[in-house]
Amino acid sequence: MDPVGRKSLFGTDGIRGIAGRDLSAGLAYEVGRATGEVAAQGKVLVGMDTRPSGPELSHALRAGLESTGLHAVDLGVMPAGGISHLTAATRAAMGVVISASHNPAPYNGIKLLGSDGAKLSDRMEAEISSRVRPVDRGWSPVRNGVGSDWVAGMDAYLEWLAGTVSADLSGLSVMVDCANGAAYQAAPRVLRMLDVDTETTADGRDGSTINHGCGATHPQWVASQAGGRIGLALDGDADRLIAVDETGFVVDGDFLMAILARHLLRQERLEPPLVVATVMSNLGFRTAMSSLGIDTVQAKVGDRYVREEMIRRGAVLGGEQSGHIIFGDLAVTGDGLLTALQLLEVVASTGRTLVALRTEAMRRYPQVLINVEVADPSRVKDIAGIWEKVSRVEVELADAGRVLVRPSGTEPLVRVMVECLESELADRYAQELAGSIARAMNNPI
Repeated sequence: MDPVGRKSLFGTDGIRGIAGRDLSAGLAYEVGRATGEVAAQGKVLVGMDTRPSGPELSHALRAGLESTGLHAVDLGVMPAGGISHLTAATRAAMGVVISASHNPAPYNGIKLLGSDGAKLSDRMEAEISSRVRPVDRGWSPVRNGVGSDWVAGMDAYLEWLAGTVSADLSGLSVMVDCANGAAYQAAPRVLRMLDVDTETTADGRDGSTINHGCGATHPQWVASQAGGRIGLALDGDADRLIAVDETGFVVDGDFLMAILARHLLRQERLEPPLVVATVMSNLGFRTAMSSLGIDTVQAKVGDRYVREEMIRRGAVLGGEQSGHIIFGDLAVTGDGLLTALQLLEVVASTGRTLVALRTEAMRRYPQVLINVEVADPSRVKDIAGIWEKVSRVEVELADAGRVLVRPSGTEPLVRVMVECLESELADRYAQELAGSIARAMNNPI
């Protein structure tokens, strides 16, 4: 038996771990049962990406939900944005995404959505976590009589996506990297519905190579395949987008927000004139927004925290450098397909290349990010020596750069980021800090 401790099972973006070890079918059942205890009665929509572990985890979680009287609806393979949209559109009690997003195939995860399609609050996740009982890792559900299929769900989602576009996209040609994940069907279907000349890559169905050398975390792959076209790289659950322009330049979430913010401002649709970003956003992004009279508000890393700040500020646009973009008047969470369509609408309606749009939008400050593998990332906040070194670097950079050190909420990593106008200097400081963290946190006591 594996006792569940008091620490919440949920990280920055749901429950995540290696399937069968950290995230077993027994745990999925218990999460479903605990969720059913706090959810309103009704139906719960459950979708997944293409990982081999997905069907068993989905079945187990749905069995747990149904044990409390809820009706679990199996959406099958579905982008996270589709699960969110359908949950809200059908007034379901909740939605569930079975995915580990950008992580490799051995990982999987559980993300819970409220009736509005948005990710649950920390308080709700803590309540569910506290109700999860000790589980037997060897338990496996009997596969019968659980849930029901909704085959028309995908059609409804894609029709909604297509309806968010008002420009004629028929003159555009794109290469789409589906990351061998949840968008392998949805992405080409919706683009072809809008008469976009579309080719796909990394469009496998079995999920054994999900995110492997492809997708939003490896945009160089679609850049190598695009052949002068716009490239669109999604991640495993398709909730984020990284683009590449016609020259192969990587257009990350900061560039996407800058392009979209400029376009919305010119159309007088950016009201109030502000964008919610995170502490990871590049200094160049904030500088570009300031030059346009657009305020930039920083939220914690995680698109649900971006949305919370958007609600607080009444913002219509927010997102992360990693490619989670939220359109406040269209969706409540990141949706890579929605972002792709909104970006293509800017290209089509302005008649400009993506190269021209991103060049005009912002200049990226050199930024170095190093991930330091550690056993317990949360310990970094308690090691005074690390923060003394961070303070020293910040003093030396003054207003010409910045430093960010933070524990990952999804992986056993401490992330070190340094940015300034000189790339060599950013690299040197980042290497020094990463080395200090590795020595302080990984040396045996």
